[in-house]
Amino acid sequence: MSVWLPGAPCTPRACVERTTSTASVPRAVLRFVAVVVVVLAGVVVSPLGTRIPAGVIRRWSRAVVRAAGIRVRVTGAPAPGTGGLLLVANHISWLDIPLMATVRPARMLAKLEIRQWPVAGAVASPACLFIDRDRLRALPETVARIAGVLRSGQAVAVFPEGSTWCGRAQGHFRRAVFQAALDAGVPVQPVRIRYRYGSGAASTAPAYVGSDSLLTSLWRVTSARGLVAEVEVLPLLGPGGPADRKALAAAAGDLVLGARPVYPRGVPHESAALTNSR
Repeated sequence: MSVWLPGAPCTPRACVERTTSTASVPRAVLRFVAVVVVVLAGVVVSPLGTRIPAGVIRRWSRAVVRAAGIRVRVTGAPAPGTGGLLLVANHISWLDIPLMATVRPARMLAKLEIRQWPVAGAVASPACLFIDRDRLRALPETVARIAGVLRSGQAVAVFPEGSTWCGRAQGHFRRAVFQAALDAGVPVQPVRIRYRYGSGAASTAPAYVGSDSLLTSLWRVTSARGLVAEVEVLPLLGPGGPADRKALAAAAGDLVLGARPVYPRGVPHESAALTNSR
């Protein structure tokens, strides 16, 4: 377990409902292959790093999500296209990462283990700021690195809950990363992500929680029918707003989460200490 990023009590068995409406097996296989092909295309161009135009990154990110059979719906005012910006969002799925790039391409704060992932690690490495979650002493250094990137005029995307939640349950925003925005004097852009079926009902099918493997999660997503990803860009929190990281984290959390932590039915909150953080 991480010493400074929490684990969520959400697990596939407790939180992820059976998909009642599924795509045919051939269509699910085609979607699965399409996602792999689009990601591999990202591997090919990933060595270019920050030289890749923002428009290309946005189109590629949408292509990943759409290849999985998911419609994307973005609402709200667009994030500033230039200048340092800290994007913060709730965290449900690996799909959140390309969805955040549709708001504004950004350096992603990610756990060090992702660097070792096959294929995905190669795509992520040039665009990520990696953190060692097992080293408490590394936290001030990580905050300073984020602040430096923000001062350079780049955007950084962070999931301050520190772990994935199922979408019906949620955590709360940790304070540390908000110090980087204060130190750099840049605004914070809150973003709310939801997954629904075409009928409007909430879906936990995209959740990537607990003992889920990436392949299991990918198959569950590509075999579901009628999924919609909703990305809501919320009001910007400018540098002249909350004066300390506690208040800034609370303000962003109220906008994105809108409630205190909620735990899945049948899963006591004490079990969070036993669940590995994603």
